[in-house]
Amino acid sequence: MLVDLGALVHNATALAERAGVPLIPMVKADAYGLGAVEVTKALEKLSPLAYGVATVEEGRELRNAGITRDIIVFTPLLPDDFSGARELELTPSLGSANEIEAWKIYGSPYYLSIDTGMHRAGLPWREVATVAPLLKSFPPIGAYTHFHSAELDDDTMSEQVERFEAALQLLPAIPAILHTDNSAAIVRHDRSTRSAIRPGIFMYGVGSGEAAALDPRPVVHLQTRIVEIRTVEKGDTVSYDATWMAERKSRIATIPLGYADGYPRNASSGGYGVVRDEAVKIAGRVTMDMTMLDVTDVPAEIGDVVTMIGNAAYSEAPIDVASVARLADMSPYELLTGLRSRIERIYTIEEDE
Repeated sequence: MLVDLGALVHNATALAERAGVPLIPMVKADAYGLGAVEVTKALEKLSPLAYGVATVEEGRELRNAGITRDIIVFTPLLPDDFSGARELELTPSLGSANEIEAWKIYGSPYYLSIDTGMHRAGLPWREVATVAPLLKSFPPIGAYTHFHSAELDDDTMSEQVERFEAALQLLPAIPAILHTDNSAAIVRHDRSTRSAIRPGIFMYGVGSGEAAALDPRPVVHLQTRIVEIRTVEKGDTVSYDATWMAERKSRIATIPLGYADGYPRNASSGGYGVVRDEAVKIAGRVTMDMTMLDVTDVPAEIGDVVTMIGNAAYSEAPIDVASVARLADMSPYELLTGLRSRIERIYTIEEDE
């Protein structure tokens, strides 16, 4: 799998320029499956305000790699995790009086997570006043909320903004650092009015549809090589359940890539690969370790490179991350984070002049 770090930095830079405020890049889940250490080191040149992770262990990985910048843990932590977070100088997100009281003994910075409608984590916006005395004695360095539907053309984001603003007015003092905008909010709406933005999926090459003001460059190129080619006769079937039957004498290529590597099994029907700049269809079910392709009309040979996820400009085949995810009836987040560690990551660093 080729990971274009130059494209990633380009995408992050475009977001920062549009928003006009610093970045808090989300590098949780191993940077959406692309390698948190390499991704974070590439983004360091942009001087982000902080990095976002989901667990203490993710923060530990970055600290061990030499990252000294602020690291925010966005998933709620249990009290048992607090000592580890403090030892690593991570900044937790706290969303209840009990959490704030438990962290208070460390006297370290924290962010106040305010739930404005996601109903997943954070202090409900309706309850902010109940913790005001505690926040006065132990104020957060920042506060944020999370939009649940920034990609949709409805009024929910505006509603959440109003709730967040109302919640801020109930605080003893408004923190210096505020952030709300994820990738979709940045590219589909006006410039940010907050202290920072929290980009995620856009940096990794997935856009937010036709209404978006920016389109990202592709970052992920999932490639492998043909390891076997065989000829099948008309009427022969390929792969499990015999769902694909040759309508003519055909050449079938096998690649060592399957759903155990993260390529979705549900992309079997209608999925494509690209060989020698030509689109070839998947033949039969994607299996655990191998996938078969119909290369009858392409002069493919053993050893040829096959791109299964990558730049849509390779050909007319819809093989960009969003298209493959749509074909497999899954989100692009799920597809990216599902690319398994047994796939070798090769990083490229070409950047704009």
